Amino acid sequence: MDGVDIVGVSAPCGETRQDRLCREATNKGLPVIPAGGLNASTLPEGLDLIVAAHCHDFISPASMQKTKLGAIGYHPSLLPLRRGRDAVYLAIRLGDPVTGGTVYWLNGRVDGGPVAAQGYVFIRPGDTSFDLWTRDLLPMGVMLFRRVIRDLINGVIVSVPQDERLATWEPSVGRPPLFRPDLPMIGHGPEGFTVKTNSKALNGV
Repeated sequence: MDGVDIVGVSAPCGETRQDRLCREATNKGLPVIPAGGLNASTLPEGLDLIVAAHCHDFISPASMQKTKLGAIGYHPSLLPLRRGRDAVYLAIRLGDPVTGGTVYWLNGRVDGGPVAAQGYVFIRPGDTSFDLWTRDLLPMGVMLFRRVIRDLINGVIVSVPQDERLATWEPSVGRPPLFRPDLPMIGHGPEGFTVKTNSKALNGV
């Protein structure tokens, strides 16, 4: 994108797992931080923005404080609905007719930061998680990131707080909980904060 300088990339870069982003960054001579090693001490200096697309590291408040604008991420749901790691799978499993994608400002609460841009898609009969992701949600993420970054270049910052009354949190399916090394720094959120979950509905399917 014109007007954007990429100063570093974090991605899986091990001998047994090296994804396309790592290879592309290496080929272009960009600094690469292997996945699992991204933190405030390893970030390049002078950053304006962290873009977390399918990120393998928890972006800590300390990391965001090293930037001018903070960090944006992409979540494949219409936040605040279906926060959590298996939003696509559970949207299909629980029979949602519509889902979407959200670019949001990271703030230390998983999938809980203010919304910068959203779009919706219809879930088709017979869709699998792979179908929905590759056909709709992945290209939507790219489009929304481009929109938000273009706005930022033009001096426009969109930041709409999520309505916590509508928030749902979905359990991970067959995976361990998120690793959050700075959880004590984050705290427990506003006093009296709760979220609804659809785990009972999942168990009843």
